[in-house]
Amino acid sequence: MEVDWLLQDIAQLPKLALRLESFKDLAQIQMRLSLVDLDLLWQKRLHDRLPIQYIAGYTTWRKWQIAVSPAVLIPRPETESLIDLAVMASDTQKNLQQGNWADLGTGSGVIALGLATAFPNATIYAVDLSPAALAIAQINAQNLHLADRIKFYQGCWWEPIKFLPEKFSGIVSNPPYIPTSILPTLQPEIYQHEPHLALDGGEDGLDCIRSLIQDSAQYLCPGGVWLIEIMAGLAEAVFELLSNDQNYCNISIYADLAGINRFVLAYRA
Repeated sequence: MEVDWLLQDIAQLPKLALRLESFKDLAQIQMRLSLVDLDLLWQKRLHDRLPIQYIAGYTTWRKWQIAVSPAVLIPRPETESLIDLAVMASDTQKNLQQGNWADLGTGSGVIALGLATAFPNATIYAVDLSPAALAIAQINAQNLHLADRIKFYQGCWWEPIKFLPEKFSGIVSNPPYIPTSILPTLQPEIYQHEPHLALDGGEDGLDCIRSLIQDSAQYLCPGGVWLIEIMAGLAEAVFELLSNDQNYCNISIYADLAGINRFVLAYRA
C-alpha cells in the first residue's frame, strides 16, 4: 500500500489505475524522479525507517494535500477532531466564530488551515518556535489559498502575540505531550525522524500543557475556547489542572474515534 501511495505521487498515477493495473497499457509513464533516485529513497524507507510521507513530501489531512518535511510532525487523522470540536464549542456562542483564533505550535499548519476554513470571518494566528516548521505551514497556506487569512509568528507559545491580551475567541493546540522517558520506545519512524521539539512534553508530558493553561487566560476573551489534544492517560491530570485554575469553567474531555480520551476543552470564565 505504501508503494502504491508513493507511485501516486512520483508517477502521478491515479489510485484506480494502480488498483486495476491499467497503467500497464500506457506507452510511457512520466516519473518525477529517476528510478535510481526512487530506489535510493525506498531503501531509506526500508533500512532507516524513513516515513513514507517524508519521502513523498506530502500527506493527506481532511480533504487537503499537505506538504511535510522532517521539520514538522506528520499530521494524524485524530487531530482533525480538533476542528470539529472548535466548531461545536462556538456553535453555542456565535460571536466566537469571528475575531481571532490562535493555533499554538502550528507545525505543518493544518490546525490553522482547518480553523480558517471553519471560521471564514475570523483571523487565525499561527505560532511555532521552529522557523523551518513555519516555512512549511506558510507553503501549505499558500497552496490552499488561505495565506491572506492566517498570520504567522515565530516564537514560543503566546510570546510573539502578547500584544493582543483578551483578544482571542479561542486557542487550539496539539502541543508536545509525550513524557521524555517514553520517547525512545516510540516507533523508529517517529523517534528517529519526527522533530522531538514537537514531541517531548517533559518528565510527565505536561510541561507545555501547564504553560498553555497558565498563560492562555490572559489572552482569551471571556467565554473564549481553550482546546488541546493530549496523550492517552493524561486527561484526568489536565482536567485537574484546569479545575484548579479559577480562570476556566465548563471543562470537558472528549474521546477520539478509537475511544481514547484525546481532547480537553474548557472556556475562559
